[in-house]
Amino acid sequence: MEKIFGRTEGLKKSELKKLSNLYRRRVPAERVLTPELAQVLAGLSQEIKRPVALLLDREGRVVRVGVGDAKELPIPEGARGEWRLSGFRLLHTHLSPGGLSRPDLSVLFLNRLDSLAALEVAEGKPTTLHLAFLSPPKAREEDWRILPPRPYFQYLDLDHKAEVEALEEELSRQARVRELLDGSGERAILVGVDTGEGPEAEAALGELAELTRTAGGVPVKRVLVYREHLDPRYLVGLGKLEELKSLAYHENAATLIFGLELTPAQAREIERATGLKVLDRTQLILDIFALHAKTPEAQAQVELAQLKYLLPRLVGKGKELSRLGGGIGTRGPGETKLEVDRRRLQARIAHLSRKLEEYARRREEARRQRKRRGTPLIAVVGYTNAGKTTLLQALARGGEPGEDKLFATLRPLTRRGFLPGVGEVLFTDTVGFIRHMPEELLTAFRATLEEVREADLLVHVLDASQEGALERYRVVEDLLRELGVEAPRVLALSKADRAAPFDLQYLRERLGGVAVSAVKGTGLSELREALARALLETGVQPQAWAQYT
Repeated sequence: MEKIFGRTEGLKKSELKKLSNLYRRRVPAERVLTPELAQVLAGLSQEIKRPVALLLDREGRVVRVGVGDAKELPIPEGARGEWRLSGFRLLHTHLSPGGLSRPDLSVLFLNRLDSLAALEVAEGKPTTLHLAFLSPPKAREEDWRILPPRPYFQYLDLDHKAEVEALEEELSRQARVRELLDGSGERAILVGVDTGEGPEAEAALGELAELTRTAGGVPVKRVLVYREHLDPRYLVGLGKLEELKSLAYHENAATLIFGLELTPAQAREIERATGLKVLDRTQLILDIFALHAKTPEAQAQVELAQLKYLLPRLVGKGKELSRLGGGIGTRGPGETKLEVDRRRLQARIAHLSRKLEEYARRREEARRQRKRRGTPLIAVVGYTNAGKTTLLQALARGGEPGEDKLFATLRPLTRRGFLPGVGEVLFTDTVGFIRHMPEELLTAFRATLEEVREADLLVHVLDASQEGALERYRVVEDLLRELGVEAPRVLALSKADRAAPFDLQYLRERLGGVAVSAVKGTGLSELREALARALLETGVQPQAWAQYT
């Protein structure tokens, strides 16, 4: 007997058998239903005194039978292929008069059904049919298009297949238009949560958009949700998730990106409720790091951070992930696939940790040799995308060109340079900081951070053209204090050519510093002199030949 879903408790075996026989039914692809099926459904609903629901595929085959309302029939997950809709349609009975309910229409929309039909039953006979299709995005109607209720036999000639194909074509056309406008990047809805932070929450949402663009995504909408208390299951509440699902449909977006780190349970529940890909801020940053990791060390660091993030999020899916233990004399099930996966991740984490320790030992040896030579080390630090790499290239001999991206530098990049009155120095670039830096990244990138701790002097690069520069300055300084960095600092107000004069003057009054433009070369000589003075004040001895330069 085929499985019957929903409220089956209390049903007789004969009734369950009749329900199971519905799996043998088939409706022509171009029809909503047949007169025979309408009569059978009405009779069964009257007999068991409960609604009956059928889920049919696009060819009209019955794939699931349920007892109860439309929302009680689970919709299977499956690859849509080239389809924009799910390829399923739902037909169910109503035992009392009334149109399609809001929960009915939510089932239609949230599952991207081809259509949803409700057949009213009176005294065991089929009467009125209510029918709804999704509306194309940007249509004047709501998310759905409800056809006028009519006696069911008046809908027997409706070409259901043609309606669905027309909707599919319109959805594909609109998707092609958006791809031409936005490129091939993945379209995403960004969700920020304000629990009382106000302007800081808005700034964090703007930063989330920068992260999304750097990762190759297209942020199509930003939504800031105010909640005094976070929902432990859905973070922003189930009602808000339905709004986000609707917004994603109209914007042809397949991804939700949240500005807070989601718990494993929250990520699963949100994905289940919306049917969309769900990412949080930490995952997004890890994606960017993976995108920019070029050297073996950076790749190992990124993989370690990703595995540490993934480990607590491994979840089994029931008995299908179990396997029997091999060998003679074993009893009962052996390791589940979840346990095997977790053990493999832990082994890989241990391997990568040993590998990074080896890299750290090599760096320590290089630092000892540098100290023996007495060459001062200047570390370039700052918020991500503040212009650190471009400034280093301007100050040092060579260096890599900077990029207008977040976290473009993932490994310590050291170059030789010269300071008047001091002589030869070493400049080292570092990974950019960001507010609420994920703990996995701080741990994995300790080699980069060791360079900061060992530096004789820090150049704190602050993007003077960026809104909220003062807040970004505080984020970096707070992180440096947390890391125990005590080296003296020189502040470089970068991108001064792009900054508004009033903003630049305000920052200089509040923080001091040297205004520079690495691209145009302005302020570089003043910055070199400031660095030289700071090094001499720390007790660095100038090289003999440099005292006369």
